[in-house]
Amino acid sequence: MPVSHPLRLALICDFAEENWPSMDLVADMMMDNLRAECGSAIKVMRVRPKMVSRFGYLPAFRRSHVAYSLDRLLNRFCDYPRHLAQRKEDFDLYHIVDHSYAHLVHHLPAERSIVNCYDLDTFRCLLEPEREPRSKLFRMMTQRILDGFRRAARVICASAATRDELLAHRLLVSDRARVIKLGIHPECAPKLGSFCDPETVRLLETQRRDHVDLLHVGTTVARKRIDVLLHVVASSRRYIPSLRLIRVGSDFTRPQQELVDRLDLKGSLLVLPFLNRRTLAAIYARAALLLQPSEREGFGLPVVEAMACGTPVVASDLPALREMGGPSSVYCPVADVSSWTETLLELLRERSEHPAQWNARRLAAMAWASRFSWREHARQTFRVYQELLH
Repeated sequence: MPVSHPLRLALICDFAEENWPSMDLVADMMMDNLRAECGSAIKVMRVRPKMVSRFGYLPAFRRSHVAYSLDRLLNRFCDYPRHLAQRKEDFDLYHIVDHSYAHLVHHLPAERSIVNCYDLDTFRCLLEPEREPRSKLFRMMTQRILDGFRRAARVICASAATRDELLAHRLLVSDRARVIKLGIHPECAPKLGSFCDPETVRLLETQRRDHVDLLHVGTTVARKRIDVLLHVVASSRRYIPSLRLIRVGSDFTRPQQELVDRLDLKGSLLVLPFLNRRTLAAIYARAALLLQPSEREGFGLPVVEAMACGTPVVASDLPALREMGGPSSVYCPVADVSSWTETLLELLRERSEHPAQWNARRLAAMAWASRFSWREHARQTFRVYQELLH
């Protein structure tokens, strides 16, 4: 379906009210870079209706998690499809930023729909029900999302590991899956290690000045293995009492907080919310190491962001994390606390005793991270659009 006018693209985003920073980042970067790279050849329009609150206004549900969950369900599966139905003829292509919104393909021309896919966690209750048991209603909802996902004309995977897993589960045929890696925000650069904005200084200021900061960025869902992270920090502090863990992202769950108390880590822990990109980049640059102990990952954006800021990474030995971290990162077996502790102590010893070797490690990390570009992401994505139109 060749078009004579600029390609009209609907960039279909998550509700802003979901507060999902990684998906908002991808949408922002795609908007900016598609416009910058493709110029007059494309007209990108962000599609993101406002989430309507219904149950939140009822006295019995006010300010409860149940109200938010019910509102989210209705908005995703009823309101968003109605909003798209009114605009179906306004666009040539439809690009869904988040695969957990793939049910929207049912309400779009499937042959002109593209979905980004970062991992298979959304579908885990269907693919591995013994590992993630869910209610019948939840599985029905997930099946609806998966059916829409499988109808899309193209799926853009954030890593080859994600594409390989999709193909292994036979969710797609290979010619409909493309691997286009995400980029790194322009704020992620080592220059921020030499100075900090006042907000960063305020966040990191403590009575102690000799902290050795370890960093973890992201959510606290089970697959992130926060339990392993806490055990590794507690074990390492026996040898380096000045270690401090900085956690940026969602709050600890109750079991995770109980583990913090049992390991007596409260005084060696700084928990921060999701931050603006500049402040987060400065915290990356000031950390000694980024730790990524996940048991499953589809991409691992904090890994490449930290490396771009000159911060070495220790990560779980997973295909996706090896793909992102490359040869300059260090990998440990999943959940092997003793191996993680030994590796961590060895790297910190190198940092203090062999500065030249440590600086070479930092430079190698930055060189590898330079491969990840939002501009290149936009160029490759535009080629997928052209492929569908022609």
